[in-house]
Amino acid sequence: MEEEVIDVVATVGPLDAVVVTLREFLHRSGAIRALALLAPEEAQDPPRLVDCARLAPIRVTAQGRTVQLPHALELDAQAADLYDVRMLPPFEVDPQDGRIAAPLGGIEHLGFAVRSLAAALGEDAVALATFTTSVPEAPLTLTARVGDPIVLSLGDEEYEMDPGWPEQLPAP
Repeated sequence: MEEEVIDVVATVGPLDAVVVTLREFLHRSGAIRALALLAPEEAQDPPRLVDCARLAPIRVTAQGRTVQLPHALELDAQAADLYDVRMLPPFEVDPQDGRIAAPLGGIEHLGFAVRSLAAALGEDAVALATFTTSVPEAPLTLTARVGDPIVLSLGDEEYEMDPGWPEQLPAP
């Protein structure tokens, strides 16, 4: 089976700011992956996807084409203002029971951070961030879109949080 050839580029034009924002979030939060799903440029096109993983090239899919940028490439763009997210140690988890042991307010902190990231990316944007846990095959993922409940995933299990959780987004 032939593997798709993905071009390496030095810019993705207007999506450079999204790349810089995701990379900044990834580095500040300690996430292993940050992803943005954005509305298409034209209504008939599929959504645009920017995928930023730790120690990996950044992949961008737009208008049916996927390209990648070197992770450390400097771009002529500014990161959006983000919530003051801090790196937390990996949470202790029991994926069988869906239990997470975290520092007090830790899960809420990540909820604020991912919701803030979604807001910074723009209307209708979906932000996803994945974090390591004590069980490598059960990472913690939070997915957010402004106005929708946050979805928390632990390994293969998904939990839709109550609308409005976390209750209040502090000012950045």
